[in-house]
Amino acid sequence: MSHSVEQQLSLFRYLIQTRSFGNATLRFLDSLLVSKDVKSLVEIRSSLMQLLKSESLSIIQSIAAESVHDKLLVLEFFVRAFALVGDLESCLALRYEALVMREIKSASFQLLQVSPVEWLKFVEDAVQNGFHSVAVKACENALRCIGNDDVQKLGRDAFPEKSKATTITEITRLRNFAMTSITSRSVQVQATEYLERKTRERQKLDLPYKEKRCLASTSFRNGIKRQNMRKLYERQSLLQVNGELHEPHPNLS
Repeated sequence: MSHSVEQQLSLFRYLIQTRSFGNATLRFLDSLLVSKDVKSLVEIRSSLMQLLKSESLSIIQSIAAESVHDKLLVLEFFVRAFALVGDLESCLALRYEALVMREIKSASFQLLQVSPVEWLKFVEDAVQNGFHSVAVKACENALRCIGNDDVQKLGRDAFPEKSKATTITEITRLRNFAMTSITSRSVQVQATEYLERKTRERQKLDLPYKEKRCLASTSFRNGIKRQNMRKLYERQSLLQVNGELHEPHPNLS
């Protein structure tokens, strides 16, 4: 990584640590991702992901005592930042945290109430990107939100009655799909773990057998060698005796 890029990353870290959570910082982040070199772009993106994960955790913990408004602004900034660098998991996680926070605080601040349409959009994004467990939780929140009379107090345009049935149907469909995907994945994981366990057990059972077979094979080969050597010695002895028999006797010469 070049020195200039390292300086830019340091500047971006400084902007976050000084809580410059505005559009200017996001534009600067976007400019860091502009590169003609694919290898450099991958390296920069990876560095930015690590930087954002580390700094976002530290910042979010440090604002625990601040107002809901300030917390939501910080979460919104990091949601957009993670989206820019392509970290969809962190992006969805913070979006979900922001929605839950609004839902909890809506008892005191009604304008923070999350509409079913917002939950539905989040569920669609979660399912599309494979985060099915989060999608199921969001579906439950969405269905509960639809039955919440406080939503209707926001105004009829916030959630028209005519779209209620359609929204419920779509959320239910997505929830069923997500639950099926979770179950299917669980079965696949269990099957994979079972096969891996059986393979390890088979390898453990095969090892003594292979060792015994190796020992038996070695013993067999050694036995063949000993038998061949014995035959060789016997043949040499017979040749020696035959030679002695065909030599002229000294008294007959």
